[in-house]
Amino acid sequence: MNEPLTSIVPLPRAITGSTGVFRFDDTTGLTPGPGTERVAAWLRGVLVPATGASLAPGAGGIRLRIDRGRPAEGYALEITTNGVDIAGGSAAGVFYGAQTLRQLLPPATLRRARVDPGPWEVPAQLIVDEPRFTWRGLLLDVARHFMPLADVLRLIDLAAFHKLNVLHLHLTDDQGWRFEVPGWPRLTEVGAWRRMTMLGARGHERYDGRPHGGFYTTDDLREIVAYAAERHITVVPEADMPGHMQAAISAYPELGNGFDGPVRAAWGISEHVLQVGPESIDFCRAVLDHLCDVFPGELIGIGGDECPAVEWETSPSARELIRSEGLAGAHEVQRWFTARMAEHLAGRGRRLYGWDEILAGGAPPGAVVAAWRGHEPTGHAIRAGHQVVACPDIAAYLDYRQSDDPGEPTPVGTRLTLADVYAFEPVPPGLGPDETALVLGGQANIWTEHLESARRVDYQAFPRLCAFAEAVWGPAGRDFADFSARLPGHLARLDALGVDYRPLTGPRPWHARPDAPGNPRSLPDRLAELHEMTADLRRKPEQQAASPAPAGSPSDTR
Repeated sequence: MNEPLTSIVPLPRAITGSTGVFRFDDTTGLTPGPGTERVAAWLRGVLVPATGASLAPGAGGIRLRIDRGRPAEGYALEITTNGVDIAGGSAAGVFYGAQTLRQLLPPATLRRARVDPGPWEVPAQLIVDEPRFTWRGLLLDVARHFMPLADVLRLIDLAAFHKLNVLHLHLTDDQGWRFEVPGWPRLTEVGAWRRMTMLGARGHERYDGRPHGGFYTTDDLREIVAYAAERHITVVPEADMPGHMQAAISAYPELGNGFDGPVRAAWGISEHVLQVGPESIDFCRAVLDHLCDVFPGELIGIGGDECPAVEWETSPSARELIRSEGLAGAHEVQRWFTARMAEHLAGRGRRLYGWDEILAGGAPPGAVVAAWRGHEPTGHAIRAGHQVVACPDIAAYLDYRQSDDPGEPTPVGTRLTLADVYAFEPVPPGLGPDETALVLGGQANIWTEHLESARRVDYQAFPRLCAFAEAVWGPAGRDFADFSARLPGHLARLDALGVDYRPLTGPRPWHARPDAPGNPRSLPDRLAELHEMTADLRRKPEQQAASPAPAGSPSDTR
């Protein structure tokens, strides 16, 4: 039996019912119009194994076509007794219409092999749909725990199924460097491996005693980019700099300020940051050049978050830079560094993407800001004239605990329920049209300090990522009760796709991680902490030198 029309996630803008049904069986054909051939190839790939349909070009089946009169990512899906017509404003729009068609078919058709002989009847209807935001993003941290290539590709499929269109790939951090850079072999020989991994929140000081590591070859990265592009997802790479660089410095101590030690095994923020002499600047340019060569998108991430200036107070290279550039002190070194990286990227025809710490003292022109320290930085980025992606930790960090249940695995951060994620609103209140236009959209972040496998990622991400997808696809006015009524039908789809999501009834006994205890936080405490952390955004320029902002937070997730 077909699921109700309203079980579609994210909910389309308009559904108009009609009479009759379309019969989908092993004789159903698929005819692509000009510009939709690759969507057709993908659709055959996902439907044929489970349905046995030929999906060969022919009448009476599924027709794909581009209608330039529609929004680029918009589509119209019309189902009649005679066939299915999917018209999109671009190939992306056609792709999203095809994803909606997949949800209208029974969950058995989402499997990788045939378990139901069919045929299947799809009710006649017209669905007209388009997204609200152009950036519907998902961050995957592969630095804290390396995710094998197959797991990354699988998550791309799941993101695309929910009509997300950006994968922010966090490739480097203190705990691991995850990609090759020509001429710098020790980044993967040394920087991609750590001796052991911390178990649970930092305060417990537990370690597993097992080495951990891994990295992507250049061909791996090219495959990720191509695979995502087939699903109309742009991959934005991030190599975090000048902080969160301990793994790189462990590989090449000359890049640091005297530190000569191993890749970091503990979570939290390392004080071992990049030195800012010519050698390190050339290294960073080489890293960014390689990312530009592999990733064709306009944006290249440099992180820029949680960078303590402690070592720069005494570092000879930093002191010389401060003198030669006339900087007010060590607190201005990062702003100088960020500007140099932005200039280099501009020379490659790219723009810088960084966390909201780059706003302190003024972010480079054209930079896109990922606003994570609560809701406040989104407004600051807008007032500074920057495009912004809203991803506040208290609304969009999917590694945060989902309930107060003691069985939640490694509960960290504030409680972030399914309803909380569904209520996420990227646009601050009170903005005018020009300011609202600077909000590109929203992003859900999956940090992996406590997520050591794809199974753990599934548990933390789903079904909250379903709620997030609807929040960034549909209009601001949403109905959680309606979403909750549709969700059980959608969970049957996740079952068919093999997603090990968190049950709506709560964690099962085997989900608990007593060996990796957490650190739950209250929302009032976190809000107070965020207010202190973002003091750098509220200070006037003349106050910056007297009162430098805190370098970061004691959070277990950043």
